[in-house]
Amino acid sequence: MSVAAATTLTFLGAAGTVTGSKFLIEIDYGLETQRRILVDAGQFQGEKAWREKNWEEFPVDPRTIDTVILTHAHMDHVGYLPALVRNGFTGLVVCTEGTARLAEIVLRDAGKLQEQDAAYAEKGGYSKHQPPLPLFDTTDVENTIPMLHSVPFYEDVDLEDGVSAHWVRAGHILGSASVRIQTPDTSILFSGDLGRHHHPILKPRDTPQGAEWVVMETTYGDREHVEPEVPHEPMADAIRRTVARGGQVLIPAFAIDRTEGILKALTDLYREGRIPDVPVYVDSPMGLRALAVYADVDLEELQEGMTLNDFLGIPRLRESMSSEDSMAINRQTEPIVIISSSGMLEGGRVLHHLKRLVTDERNAIILTGYQAAGTRGRQLEEGAREVKIHGRYYRVKAEILRADEFSVHGDASDLMDWATALRPAPTVAYMVHGDPKVARHFANRLEDELDWLAVVPRYGEVVSLIDGSEDPPDLPLGAPRERD
Repeated sequence: MSVAAATTLTFLGAAGTVTGSKFLIEIDYGLETQRRILVDAGQFQGEKAWREKNWEEFPVDPRTIDTVILTHAHMDHVGYLPALVRNGFTGLVVCTEGTARLAEIVLRDAGKLQEQDAAYAEKGGYSKHQPPLPLFDTTDVENTIPMLHSVPFYEDVDLEDGVSAHWVRAGHILGSASVRIQTPDTSILFSGDLGRHHHPILKPRDTPQGAEWVVMETTYGDREHVEPEVPHEPMADAIRRTVARGGQVLIPAFAIDRTEGILKALTDLYREGRIPDVPVYVDSPMGLRALAVYADVDLEELQEGMTLNDFLGIPRLRESMSSEDSMAINRQTEPIVIISSSGMLEGGRVLHHLKRLVTDERNAIILTGYQAAGTRGRQLEEGAREVKIHGRYYRVKAEILRADEFSVHGDASDLMDWATALRPAPTVAYMVHGDPKVARHFANRLEDELDWLAVVPRYGEVVSLIDGSEDPPDLPLGAPRERD
């Protein structure tokens, strides 16, 4: 195949918002031959205007996308895959083994939740659609999973037609990676979600080779994580106080990585005598399945010497797999700790616990990660006096606490260190996966401190990835073109 005439990049998600990560690379080889590669296929979460985009017709025909490359397995990076498949995508999905194994768990859970939420909406009569339908169903998920193709870290993977990709540890969750894509005429580096310098469970991130163009996340681009003087003491204190007043503690947790981190912290706190011996319920089948993946030593991603006992050393730990188990938790009246997903209180079993606990001042809700705008977690974080769940409003009387030390997103210093280490520096860096003001703040810092050209792209914006020596061909986002 001849050298490509043009390469463009379209921002179909994580531009103007933190979620919905989707980036479309189009390579025009001339003679009406084109490749379409999608980097990440995430669901929009949070504000209604963004969530509604999940239901819009995809900007290009999914049948014309030949490859999807994944950075990691969180819903806002993989959760749109079954919808692509439902609408005709039949290509290859390429990712690390850890991402493939976690994505299988995430997507199966998402399919069930889609079906359950549609059923709740129909029963409760709070959907404007009749009948309410899921974005995708469990059949779409089962059709998606065989497409996942795992590749190793640190190897160039040939994707044909002069295109290759290289995955490097990002230290965010198991399997997470920064991905450098080489095309016939240029190179593009996608940071993915970057972890902190010291992940509590995983081996540290690595620095990839630089590229001509960089697409970089900016979730915490305007702030620094503040660690408590005594590790996890705010959470330990909240648990002690809640138990003393006869209440219960709800910890909404992302099932992938966050549940593991919280279990390790609670195990450490119990062993140190800093929290009382109360039952701890893990009401997250997805989190429990993910824990088994984290414990797989063959993946070689955990820190040296860490074992499953580091997560499961709580004497009264209870695993809740079935819906009957979950409902039984809501009949408990004694002090307990409940860990349940989702981390931003957007769906799943955690909402049933929230309805019961949020109206009682004896209880506590501990938020353990980033809360996107428009989510219930953000509302609680900002002091909402009421919260809407399954079509009804509930008074907020429970204590609300933010435990920021659990975040595995790199803060502004972590992001700057990653960017500073890139060799060579990019021609242009695009700031994504952040609030627009935060992304602009971090872009200004890159320009001031590293002399980069740093741009905050708009949703749907198309940019040319050529050297600028000639005007790019007109490549509107629209009708597909055939490829050889």
